[in-house]
Amino acid sequence: MSKTKKLVLASLLLAILIVVERLLSVQTPILRISFAFVPVTLSALLLGPVWSALVAGLGDVIGALLFPKGVFFPGFTLSSLVTGLIYGLCIYNPKSNKKFLQGLILANVLILIFVRMGLTSIWVAITTGRAWTFFVATRLTAALIMMPIQVGIMYLLKVFLDKPINRYLMDNRDQDPQTVPEAQ
Repeated sequence: MSKTKKLVLASLLLAILIVVERLLSVQTPILRISFAFVPVTLSALLLGPVWSALVAGLGDVIGALLFPKGVFFPGFTLSSLVTGLIYGLCIYNPKSNKKFLQGLILANVLILIFVRMGLTSIWVAITTGRAWTFFVATRLTAALIMMPIQVGIMYLLKVFLDKPINRYLMDNRDQDPQTVPEAQ
């Protein structure tokens, strides 16, 4: 994929992330329920770990500037960056749908352990002054409910988008020379 296409795709996914995360999510003082994982996961799948981390991190910063919901705390931006990086490392350029599913499950488990139960629980405890262990239990329950939903949605979305992605996003240079039609 050309650099221009990557930049345009990352910008589009960033805009979608901000809208979904800030305007179409349900947030309580200790938990946020949204489909913001979709643009982050798509950026990881299509663009890789660095781009995905940038989309997730910029989504947090720009979203906080445009649609503030309380005081900005950079720890949440770090959690977003790590989330995008983990998704990118686990699911970028899978060789098959089975490898994608395995990487997606691994990414969700790592994000659950290190980001949601770890980092984000610490950030919420710091910003609210409540005990860290209280947030671990609530985040674990919510994550265990959402994990199969997230994996299922992303797997179906990938299978559904495989042909359009390969057809419209990839350059002729990215394709097998045997399958590229000759220019007339």
